[in-house]
Parts: sequence; structure tokens; C-alpha cells
Amino acid sequence: MLVKVRFGETQKYVKVVETEDGYDDFNTFLQKVIQKLDLPLETELHLTDETGTEIDADVFEELLQAGNLIVRVATEKSTVVLHDDLSYTSLESLISYNSSLSVSEHSLAVSSDSSDATVIVQTNGGRRTHAERESAKEMVRDALKAKPGGQIILDEYDQMKTLTDSTRRKLVNLLVADMVDIHGRSPPVSVRSKYALGIISLFPSLRDPYSDNGYEHFYDPQSGSGYLAWRIKTVQRNTAARSQRSSTSTPYQDSPKRKREVLSTDKQLLGEQCHEAISFLKHSTDESAVKEKMRATFQYRQTLVQDQQCSSTVLDVFPRFLDITGLIDQDFTMMFGEEVSGRFLAKWPTFFKPRILTDCKKMTSNEHIQDLLSAQHDSGWDSDLSSILLLVHLLPPTSKGHKKSPKISASQAEDHVVRYLQNGASVETFLAGVALGQPFLLCVGQKKNSIQRYYIIIDHKAIPCKAQTSLAAFDELFKAHFIFSVNYHESLFNFYTFIQTTVFNIDVGSAKESPRVKELRARFLHDA
Repeated sequence: MLVKVRFGETQKYVKVVETEDGYDDFNTFLQKVIQKLDLPLETELHLTDETGTEIDADVFEELLQAGNLIVRVATEKSTVVLHDDLSYTSLESLISYNSSLSVSEHSLAVSSDSSDATVIVQTNGGRRTHAERESAKEMVRDALKAKPGGQIILDEYDQMKTLTDSTRRKLVNLLVADMVDIHGRSPPVSVRSKYALGIISLFPSLRDPYSDNGYEHFYDPQSGSGYLAWRIKTVQRNTAARSQRSSTSTPYQDSPKRKREVLSTDKQLLGEQCHEAISFLKHSTDESAVKEKMRATFQYRQTLVQDQQCSSTVLDVFPRFLDITGLIDQDFTMMFGEEVSGRFLAKWPTFFKPRILTDCKKMTSNEHIQDLLSAQHDSGWDSDLSSILLLVHLLPPTSKGHKKSPKISASQAEDHVVRYLQNGASVETFLAGVALGQPFLLCVGQKKNSIQRYYIIIDHKAIPCKAQTSLAAFDELFKAHFIFSVNYHESLFNFYTFIQTTVFNIDVGSAKESPRVKELRARFLHDA
């Protein structure tokens, strides 16, 4: 088969040999084109289809014969277009070469006698080289693999060949975070452009075919606009605001969102081994193996929950929290050690519970407090959970001066600690009616004082508790705040801070405590 080649006013033929196995292979064809046009032998041709997906030699012959494809070869100096006249489609490519000839005044056409296909070379000095695109693509890929939640983005694109709007926003947030970590809060234009190029090189379907570079919607160096630019401005504003707040506020180390050093000496998996373990976790039915892999991925999980952009995805990345009990306690123990982990259950029944009951009997009472104190009637909670809720009344919510957050009563605040669902009712239906907020305990049973199952509710998901008692279930609820790096509910700040510092002895002296918390602790310890 003969393929016609036209360069400027010159036309030549390239002979494509037909064998029993088909035509000349891809590389042979390109070398013949290069030789006919007297181009340097090192000329590099890189073919992609119209979505930017790379085409290898195995499918090139079919693409030449097909009448419904557009293929591009991108390079710095020129654009090659293969056009099939029968279907009015084209194969566009970019060719990279060093030549004494000026391609700005010439064009190249390659046509096939069998398909009337043509290849046209046009100047395109603004295009990126293949090496630049590959470098940018690998930079973005490495950044995503290194960031918690980045692998989820890569997996979504592999499955869908595109990204949803929410995932695209996460992509931009992760890459800007990486950019700022490396280059500071004001990355150079060249850096922003490289990240934008890397995005459309790694995710070809995100490329805009109508813009000069294809990535202007991510970053336009001419106008300084685009998703990356807007996110950088947001980061700059937020950083400035945090800096201003920190300069005027007391430097308390507030828990449980504080980043901590891990006490556990268990070996932690990194990189590809960590991703393999996460994949294993999603499918294994061996509970002991799951717990072992959860221990080995603890550090990665903590990095994930500490990242504000990815913390909400932790239960998607580690869904075994939703069907295997004991994982919250396991993570908390790895964070603080066995002795600290066991303090609440060791101290509460014998030390704190009797003192709370005594103190509440002295306070101005109401019918609800009397019900909690009696803990005898059929409709009430058991005595252990009642003692926990009585602490809410000893450390009631405060308004903190926020006009938009009106003060609520201690009885109303109890709903942010625990709720009841009668046995037989649908947990899924219950979750559908729950607003997003801080974790709370859901007790399922025939009566409040006869509970069969306990769940921790967080992000519209129900995590089953290992606990068989209300006291142990609340112990898991408190620990969940640290494991998932979630702030205490505003109305329960004093309540949870007392549990944290006075019962668990976590961050004593560094956590912010109200005078009321300190007063109650002093009273209890004085009575000891």
C-alpha cells in the first residue's frame, strides 16, 4: 500500500509493506515518514486519541483504517493531523524534531490509497513536549499517591474515565496543598501551569479541546484565573485569618483534633504496601487478619483524619469500622497506651459515679434530674448511663457569647450524647432523619434500661460498639472523637473536657478548661 506524503509543495510516497501479519508496524511507518522528509532520526512521535488517551503500536494500524477516530501527537514545534476524507474525521499529532527547516511555512500530508487518509503537519510553537507532559503527569500522580484520599481520586477515574464535581474539588484541594507545602503560599506561575498540565495529562478527559493549552480552566496564566488559582487564594485568606486569630488567642492545645505522636511500636505500612493492605481490608472475612491490617495502617489513617479535606472519607477508605467491633478501642490504645485506655471504666463506677450522684442531690432539682437520680422506673436509662447524663447537668451548656448559637438546656444537650431507638425500628431510617453533627450514642432495645445493641453515629453512619454495657459504650463514644479527629459538640465542651482531663488525664495542664470544670474537679478530688 502506498501512502502519499506532502511537505509544503513537495509530495512523496511512503511504501507500507503488506505481509501475512498485516502492514508495516507503527515504528516502521513513522521511520519511513521521517526518512522521506529528511527529518532527524531522533524525531519523537507521540500519539493520543481525542480524549488524550495514549495509543500504542498495537492499535495504530486499526486507527489508520478506522473512519471514526481522532488521534493527536503532541509536541513543542508542530501538529500532525491524520484526516480520513471518507468520514471527515482526523488523526491529529504533534511531532518533535530539530531541523534546519522552518516548519512555520510548510505542511505535511500523508494519504493512504485504501482509505484516503491524510496527515497534515502544522506549526504549533505553544505546545508542550512529550517529556514536559510526562514530567507534569508523574508529579501530579506522585502528589495524589502521597496524600490521604488521593488514591480514591485515581481509582474513580480508572473506573469512570472522568471525575465527579465533588471529586474534582478534592483533586484541586489536594494538589494545592501539595503545591503550597513545596513552594509556599504564592507558587510561581510556572509551577501552577505545570500542575494544571499534569492534571489534564493524568486525566485526559478533563482536557478542554477548545482552549490553547487545554488546562486553562484549571489555571490560565494569562488571566491568573482557574480552579487552582481560586483555591490558592482561599488558602491564602484562611492562613492569614488563622495567623491573626492565633496572635490574639491563648495557645491552648485543644483535643481531640490535636496531632499526636503514636505510642505504639507496631510496624506501619507505607506507600504501595499500605494501599494493598487497604484493598485487603475491604474484602477479607478473617476478623483477626483485618484487625492486624488495621493496626498496620493506623498511621496512614491518622494522617487521613488530620487532613481537613479528606477526614470525611475515612469510613469510605476503612469501612470495616462499620462491621467489625473493637476497632475504635484498638486505635485509641495505639494512640495512648493500655493504661490510659482503661482509665474511664476503672475509675467511673467506684470514684466518679457516687460523687456525681451526691452532688446532684444537693443541686436545685427538677423532674428530669429526679428521674435520672432514681434510675428505677421502666422508662428511664440504667444507673450508669444516668450518672453520665447527670454530669451534663453539673456542667451545663454555655452560650459562649455566640449570637448564632443560642444556649440550650442541659436536657436538650443530652440528645447530643445519647438517643434511644426501640428494638425492631430501622437504623437506616433513623440515620436518614439525622442531621450531620458530632458523634453520639444510639441505644437500641425494648426499653431504655434494657439495651441490646449500641452504635456510635457519625457522618450518617452507624458504627457498632463492642460494648455490652452502657458504660463501655460511652467509653467508645468518647474515644471516637480522638480516633476520627472530631471536635466535641459545642454544648458538651465542658462535659467532654472534664472526661478528658479529669477521668482519662489526657492533656492535663494544656487543654482549655472552664472555671466550672476546674471547680468540679477540685470538689471531687477534695472529697476523695
